[in-house]
Amino acid sequence: MTADTVIDCGGIGKRYRRSWALRDCHLAVPAGRVVALVGPNGAGKTTLLGLAAGLTRPSEGAMTVLGDQLPGSPAALDRIGFVAQNAALYPGVPVRDLLRMGRYLNRRWDDARAHAHLEGLGIPLDRRYGRLSGGQQAQVSLALALAKRPELLLLDEPLAALDPLARHDFMAVLLTAVAEGGLSVVFSSHAVNELEQSCDHLVVLGGGRVQVAGEADDLVAGHRMLTGPTAGADEVAARLPVVRDRRAGAQSHLLVRTGGVDAPVSAGWRQQRVGLEELVLAYLREPTASALPGPRGAVRASVRTSEKAMLS
Repeated sequence: MTADTVIDCGGIGKRYRRSWALRDCHLAVPAGRVVALVGPNGAGKTTLLGLAAGLTRPSEGAMTVLGDQLPGSPAALDRIGFVAQNAALYPGVPVRDLLRMGRYLNRRWDDARAHAHLEGLGIPLDRRYGRLSGGQQAQVSLALALAKRPELLLLDEPLAALDPLARHDFMAVLLTAVAEGGLSVVFSSHAVNELEQSCDHLVVLGGGRVQVAGEADDLVAGHRMLTGPTAGADEVAARLPVVRDRRAGAQSHLLVRTGGVDAPVSAGWRQQRVGLEELVLAYLREPTASALPGPRGAVRASVRTSEKAMLS
């Protein structure tokens, strides 16, 4: 663990009765990034964020935040902002009183920033929270979290209930706060099509484990889509690390890892770059596949076994 990481997991696991929400989770999230946490329902996204926020403790392994702090410790709580999924505040309380509550409940609080945030968006401070639109409610929750002047902001599905315009406004405010400096963000999302414009680091969870982790640009640069005749797909796949093999009649599409260099292409095959959305969806479809550079930059020993299983 170093001061350059905001979340550091060493083989953590979290069990709820007989089921494991996370198991053998290794992850180092670098500071100063906007990190997208992606995975299917039940993959462990909410559990991981809850552990980092100090809302629960791991059943096994160890986690630190902000370099060397234990989640839930007073020092960590002062420096972390957290917005839970569908976290409804008191519906009958005016926004102005919610801000006043935040000021009294937090040792670090920037009241002027919270007021400027909401007034700049035209959100009336005298209106009851429950009378606001979904987008306005999300902005109030974000304003309360940012008013703590956190170093790490954790957001659990912040865009789930918002329309496209409200999502755009929410992310604009969030990215502006990041640009001002000193803020790292980890947010879970199902809006895969919007990740490319909002995140610079990606973590994909599958089956309670970290499947993919790395800088978004590096992951995209290290993959190519090969398209060619299905008759030669097995031969091409045998020479390259295949993440996704999709065959449609006479054509086959192979998403391959290339390590950032062009993949050798046989006659009749062509290659093209992939976007972040296409890459994420490929790994979500293949939960046994792991990626380079992977968690902590390590190469998984099971990659070749997983690839054989996918091609069989």
